[in-house]
Amino acid sequence: MPIPLSERPMKPGEFSLLVLDFDGVMTDNTVIVHQDGTESVTCNRSDGWGLGLLRDAGFPVFVLSSETNPVVAARCNKLKIPCAHGHKDKLPTLDALLTERKLDGARVIYVGNDVNDLPCFARVGVSIAVRDAHPKALAGARLITSLPGGRGAVREVCDWILDSMK
Repeated sequence: MPIPLSERPMKPGEFSLLVLDFDGVMTDNTVIVHQDGTESVTCNRSDGWGLGLLRDAGFPVFVLSSETNPVVAARCNKLKIPCAHGHKDKLPTLDALLTERKLDGARVIYVGNDVNDLPCFARVGVSIAVRDAHPKALAGARLITSLPGGRGAVREVCDWILDSMK
């Protein structure tokens, strides 16, 4: 059973990378389809602010998404966060990232919300599901946020990491 994020002590320097899913984590999992067929999503500015604070503190962040919509890259570009999107099977991309950066998966935090995140959950040191994640993602995560995806969950994780760096 996952425990709340606030109840897990974290030692400074214990982790070296935060990997985030996009839809359902950085968004509330809603897609708006316009009459011309284009899609848009809603993101939380507080989440973006937290990611900026992490970046400024020198803690690396990466977004890994199965979504092909260019909104993923656009949002990550604005936040100055590297991303890989359009990857239905995320684990090979995560493994390649870890190899490229010479990182041990045990030193990675991964935040997800659905069943396609489960293989990545099993590969990292700390798996976090957002409060409103799919039940299988909640069951597969080590920790859960108190806030839902797209509604402050990312900021909660950022603050948790930043507090551990003090």
